[in-house]
Amino acid sequence: MAEDGKVQIEKFDGKKFGWWKMQIEALLCRKDLDVVLEDERPKKMPQADWDRMDKKARAVIPLSISENVAFNIQKETSARGMMAALSNMYEKPSASNKVYLIRELVNTRMREGDSVTAHISNLNSILSRLVSVNIKFDDEVQALLLLSSLPDSWSGTVTAVTSSSDTSKFTFVKMRDLILGEDVRRRNSGGSSGDLMHVGRRRKNNRCSGSKNRKMSQ
Repeated sequence: MAEDGKVQIEKFDGKKFGWWKMQIEALLCRKDLDVVLEDERPKKMPQADWDRMDKKARAVIPLSISENVAFNIQKETSARGMMAALSNMYEKPSASNKVYLIRELVNTRMREGDSVTAHISNLNSILSRLVSVNIKFDDEVQALLLLSSLPDSWSGTVTAVTSSSDTSKFTFVKMRDLILGEDVRRRNSGGSSGDLMHVGRRRKNNRCSGSKNRKMSQ
């Protein structure tokens, strides 16, 4: 992990390029060096100032990547060139990158006892990286992918949600919030996801009973 004062950045080792790119751009911005990533030098900026800022940025970037990645940018003579070289290698929508990310997506499944928050963050990261290579799933599919990635202990929750809702109205955010809320409830009460299913059934039965009672009273 690279440190810069109080700022810590995970060293890029060839994985999660989008996350690393976001961090390094934020760090360069914090240091007022992000301007050197632009296509051209601002007309009002002296060449000497531009060169000095670029030199500082070129010193920051290698410190935030692993050795095996650093060799890929050692011939670059500008900070923008370094970032462009890394983007071409790890962000370019090549067939191999797409296959790798799709494989990572279909193999992503939360294991029993894993952190729900960490699992959702990981899945969201994969979906974001797929967008960067021009593969985007609509909101309903993202929500269903999230539900299908949960372990067996969550089968009650999945059944309750999918049997009582119109899946066309599913969104990733709604399912994320529902799962996070259920995780908090389970940790606080020591209950299982099956409790949510029973609650849903009781509500449905109550509505049916109420309807029957109204008909009998007529």
